[in-house]
Amino acid sequence: MNHTLTTASSLRGTVQVPGDKSISHRAVMFGALAEGDTHITGFLMGEDCLSTISCFRSMGIDIDVSEEEVIVHGAGLHGLKAPSELLYTGNSGTTTRLLCGILAGQPFTSTLNGDASIQKRPMGRIIKPLRLMGADIDGRDGNLCPLTVRPAQLHGIRYDMPVASAQLKSAILLAGLFADGKTTVIEPAASRDHTERMLRGLGAQVESNGTEITLTPPETLHAVDVDVPGDISSAAYFLVAGLILPDSEITIRNVGINPTRTGILDALEAMGADIERLNERGTVEPVCDLRVRSSRLHGTVISGDLIPRLIDELPVLAVAAAFAEGETVICDAQELKVKESNRIAAMTAELSRTGADVAETEDGMIIHGGKPLHGATFTSYADHRVAMSMAVCALACEGDSSIDDPACVAISYPTFFETLDSLKGDGT
Repeated sequence: MNHTLTTASSLRGTVQVPGDKSISHRAVMFGALAEGDTHITGFLMGEDCLSTISCFRSMGIDIDVSEEEVIVHGAGLHGLKAPSELLYTGNSGTTTRLLCGILAGQPFTSTLNGDASIQKRPMGRIIKPLRLMGADIDGRDGNLCPLTVRPAQLHGIRYDMPVASAQLKSAILLAGLFADGKTTVIEPAASRDHTERMLRGLGAQVESNGTEITLTPPETLHAVDVDVPGDISSAAYFLVAGLILPDSEITIRNVGINPTRTGILDALEAMGADIERLNERGTVEPVCDLRVRSSRLHGTVISGDLIPRLIDELPVLAVAAAFAEGETVICDAQELKVKESNRIAAMTAELSRTGADVAETEDGMIIHGGKPLHGATFTSYADHRVAMSMAVCALACEGDSSIDDPACVAISYPTFFETLDSLKGDGT
C-alpha cells in the first residue's frame, strides 16, 4: 500500500533517533564470542539487527530481548554450536558478510542465505581474502548467496583491500580472531572503525597505523556493556529536512559522531549548512546532540576519501543537492550500485520525477539544484534509505506525494514516518 507524503511549511522540535545499526550488530556478534554477559542499551530493534540475533540464537547463544536492553550471554571464542538449520540473514549485508568471517573459523559446517536483495549482492570480495586465509567457503555462481562455510584451519594474512569497506575489513579481522598469526588489512581510505574500537574494548590487541590495521589473535574476549548511540545515518534525514525547509530548527539527541562516520556533517557544512554539535561526550564512541537550522545551501563536490565516511547518507545528500543552488557532483561512489538497490540509478530516477535536474554517471551523479520541485509517486525499490530520502524530499515539494512499500523503513528505522510527522506541528 502506498504511503501519502504531505508537504510541510517548517519543522521544529527534538527527536532521538534509533541506535546505531553498525554498533548494534557488532555488540551482539562480539558479545556472543566474549566470556560473560553483554548488556546492550540503545539497541536498534530494526529487522537487520534482529536477523543478527536470530542467527546467533541458532548457534546456541542465549540472548534476552526486552524494551530496556538486550543481554547476550557469551559463549567465548570457541563456544558457538553448529546450527540445525540455515542461517537466515534477511536483508542484512552486515550480518551476512561479518558472519562469514566468524563462521570461517568454526569447527562445523554452516550455510547462510538472505532475502532476494541479499541473493543479488556480490560476496566475492569477502570470499577471496577468506580463502587466502585458508577458509573453505563456496557461493552460488562463485560469489552469491547462499554461502556454505566448512571447517578449516585459518592463518593470518596481510591484505590490501580493493575498496574501503567496513564490512570487508570486519570480516577479515573477525576471521583473524581464529587464525594462526597476525592479520593485517590495508584500506585505500578509512572506513568506519567500530569493529576495531569494540575489539579493543573487549581486550583484543588491535593496532592502527593510518589505514593499516593489525589484529593479534586473543586468547579470549571479555564482555563489556555497550550503550549504543543514536545512528548518524538515521539522523541524516532530519538534518537534511531541517536544512531545506524554511524557518526550521531540529535538535537530534545522542547521536554517534565517530570520526569515520561524520562525512555527512562535513559535506553538509561544505554546502553552507548551519549545524551545531552540542554536549559532546563519550569515550569508546563519541556522542553529541546535533542542532540544525534552515540554511541556504549551495553545490559542492563529494568525492574521494569522504565517500566511505558517508556512503549510507549519499541518497539523502542527493536530496539536499536538489534544493541547493548550483551544481553538486557526487563521484567515486560505485559502491552505491551494490547496496539494497542500485542507489545511483534509484535516486536519479526518483529525483527526476520531481522535476529535479539530475544525471546519473558511472560512479555517482551530477545535480543542478535550486529550482522548485513538485510532488510525485515514488518507488522505494524495497530500499529503506531510498524510501526515507524521498520522504524528506516530498516535504519541500509542491503538492502531495506518495511512496510504495513504506514498510521497508523497518530495516533501520521502524518509527521513521511517525517521528517525521511529529516535527510538523501545525504547519502541515
